[in-house]
Amino acid sequence: EPGRVIVGNAGVLVTRVLYMKQAEAKRFVIVDAAMNDLIRPSLYGAYHEIRPVREVPGTKTITADVVGPVCESGDFLAKEREMPEARPGDLLAVMSAGAYGFTMASNYNSRPRVPEILVKDGQIHVIRAREEYADLVRGEVIPEFLNS
Repeated sequence: EPGRVIVGNAGVLVTRVLYMKQAEAKRFVIVDAAMNDLIRPSLYGAYHEIRPVREVPGTKTITADVVGPVCESGDFLAKEREMPEARPGDLLAVMSAGAYGFTMASNYNSRPRVPEILVKDGQIHVIRAREEYADLVRGEVIPEFLNS
């Protein structure tokens, strides 16, 4: 797969921690990215390293599932992952997300697809804009008999 070899490790999915949840047997880090943004972990158990965008020395290590906000049991980016403890608002980098991110992404649960950003020589360039809700319904047509 030449595409994956060329860009797989070049891409990073950046996601924001929404909140933490401690269940009886598990800890969850809930983020704003979901399985519709990066389906590979859910679809076939692909491993993506997840690390904080800004590392804070002395942060304790936890074991947690990193999950999205979509109400599905398959909405996860990592399971039983050792990682630095995160707080709401923290940014996490999901590594090696350069291949198949957008091509496998979907609008499941009416979620617009994420933008794609290119960074070159410290300059940030939007190379694919974030979808808006209007984009999700653009191709839909209401039959005339429903307009009466």
